[in-house]
Amino acid sequence: MSTPTKNRRYAGFLGAFLLVALLLAGGASYLASSSPDGLDAVTQSGCEAVETEGGEQLQGECIAQNAGEHATAGSPFADYAVGGNEALTGLAGVVGVIATLAVAGGLFWLLRRRSGP
Repeated sequence: MSTPTKNRRYAGFLGAFLLVALLLAGGASYLASSSPDGLDAVTQSGCEAVETEGGEQLQGECIAQNAGEHATAGSPFADYAVGGNEALTGLAGVVGVIATLAVAGGLFWLLRRRSGP
């Protein structure tokens, strides 16, 4: 197989991979459950979430009462949303895919084997 044919097949594969990754990140993000995952559910065991004027508060005895905000809570993509807008969860997923592929591609490019003298 000649090099131009290999390059076209490689580019086609990368294009299809990128398209599927973006569709999954942008579309499947809206299908994800907003319910707490296993770790959150265990730490909230024994408490009840109650809405107050200051936001959601936990009442009862549980580990989660001692939890605070994480270090990146104020960042633009905190909690898989853009600027806190949960309607833009898919956009946060797309940006995540693009950033991950850019970093991985850059590392592969830097670390690739070079042939020749």
